[in-house]
Amino acid sequence: MFKRFYPGSYMDSTYDISFEALKNQGICGVLFDVDNTLVPHDAPADERAKTLFRHLREIGMETCLLSNNKEPRVKRFAEEVGTRYIYKSGKPSRKGYWKAMERMGTDCRSTVFVGDQLFTDIWGANRTGMKSILVKPINPKEEIQIVLKRVPEKIVLWFYRRRYDRTGSR
Repeated sequence: MFKRFYPGSYMDSTYDISFEALKNQGICGVLFDVDNTLVPHDAPADERAKTLFRHLREIGMETCLLSNNKEPRVKRFAEEVGTRYIYKSGKPSRKGYWKAMERMGTDCRSTVFVGDQLFTDIWGANRTGMKSILVKPINPKEEIQIVLKRVPEKIVLWFYRRRYDRTGSR
């Protein structure tokens, strides 16, 4: 019942992901949500985020931010880390995902999405047919509309863990 919301992988942090391993699996493009995926909500790019994007460029991976936030927030962050961006993307609509892949020159088979929300980030990536990685939110302090979504997310994640913690993978 909840499988459409299940991530391909679930990690503690974006910064724990082995992008080299993904590259070796044929992934050449990474889409990221910004807030609570790369930095706390509304925070500027920190040194860790800048280093990550520099590293991804060095290993030859394309990147793009895909956010439902407004342009000033997303543009400022994108400029700080040196990547493309799409604002007001309408996640979980597939339209923004396709537009981002077009900008990167990738397709569903060679792209992964990294985000902190099941019902926007992961569901949209899954609907588009790409790999998805759910990360734990960086900061538990969030806007009320996100806090309200976290309750049903906990239910979905309970079923996800129950199913995949036994097998070790999805």
